[in-house]
Amino acid sequence: MYEPSRGFFETRLSDSDPEISLALERELTRQSDGVELIASENIVSRAVLEAASCVLTNKYAEGYPGRRYYCGCVHADDVERLALERVTRIFECPFANVQPHSGAQANQAVFFALLQPGDTYLSLALDEGGHLSHGLPVNISGRWFNPVHYGLDKQTEQIDYDSLESLAREHKPKLIIAGGSAYPRTIDFERIGRIAEGCGAYFMVDMAHIAGLVAGKVHPTPLPYADVVTSTTHKTLRSARGGLILTRDSAIGKKINSSVFPGLQGGPLMHLIAAKAVGFGEALRDDFKSYAQGVISNGQTLADSLMAAGYRLVSAGTDTHLVLVDLSDKGINGGDSAESLDRAGIACNKNTIPNDPLPPTVTSGIRLGVPAVTTRGMGTDDVRFIGEQIVKVLGGLAANGVEGNVEVEREVRAEIVDLCARYPLYPRP
Repeated sequence: MYEPSRGFFETRLSDSDPEISLALERELTRQSDGVELIASENIVSRAVLEAASCVLTNKYAEGYPGRRYYCGCVHADDVERLALERVTRIFECPFANVQPHSGAQANQAVFFALLQPGDTYLSLALDEGGHLSHGLPVNISGRWFNPVHYGLDKQTEQIDYDSLESLAREHKPKLIIAGGSAYPRTIDFERIGRIAEGCGAYFMVDMAHIAGLVAGKVHPTPLPYADVVTSTTHKTLRSARGGLILTRDSAIGKKINSSVFPGLQGGPLMHLIAAKAVGFGEALRDDFKSYAQGVISNGQTLADSLMAAGYRLVSAGTDTHLVLVDLSDKGINGGDSAESLDRAGIACNKNTIPNDPLPPTVTSGIRLGVPAVTTRGMGTDDVRFIGEQIVKVLGGLAANGVEGNVEVEREVRAEIVDLCARYPLYPRP
């Protein structure tokens, strides 16, 4: 008979698996000593971290509260009900599903609920700010369905709504999708809703990037106009990693529930649903509105700082948390720039720009975002300083090349470490 030692239940990670423990300790140091400007990343509270590693990781809870396939789900039901109650209150929406493991799976669930394989839908082109789960050929959304992409006006670099409407009339899609991963401007949800209604299409908004701004009442909500809204829960919403689906239509809600389980997923990750619930509770507090406003202010400050230094931003600015920087006139590319900034303690990502002459593996742009630095408490003066450091690194890269920028990167890294020391993260074990 197997008899577990007490150590199985009592030994800490640092003693049980020092290699993993060391990697996590180094990651905490990286996050603590660096500026996180990846627009899709944020920093959660210690309470969210604690819930994400809770005992519900042991529990299977296939089904929904009150309708589980396994016994012993009474407390899992309590947790999921709290998550649902909180998120529907945040977004003033009667239906939610908090079980999707990611934003991409939330999108898949909507496809599975509302479309048949081969159906046509409209979405923003990936190279003009869209998302891979909205029709990239190698993604299930592009392999099983028929995406038709709308794009940006060449002058404003904002969505060309007239072209979108023409495409809708021509192709008569079953679904129109708004939202993306590198679009920095406010989307006219009302107009796209009217276009969808006019051609008999469902209207879906993927608000993964702006969900926290909507929750904080500093950005227009898509919910009065969209049939269904998907989101991640970990970007500007600042909760645990995962996905979310909202709708005002009870019939669509039933289809969504069936689509998520048993259509696409088995047992939900109840420990992460607990952590989502904690994050949703935080988003209902008054200070979350201050955080959301801080994100908007910091995003505008970063945009202004870079434009003042002579850098061109796609669409000439931002209304949200992210900016997309065009480097095509600087003699440098997005890949080299992101790596140089990373060595200097500033994390971002290479990103395509509209009509990018370079391949997606290289790109002519970088994407920057301010949710994480705002969470740390950094304000506009700090973000302006960060902008100055970005300009130093990019200027050094343009002047010295990849191999010759070492000294500039070293100098900026020292400045970044000093800045981050004033805004500490979690206490050390």
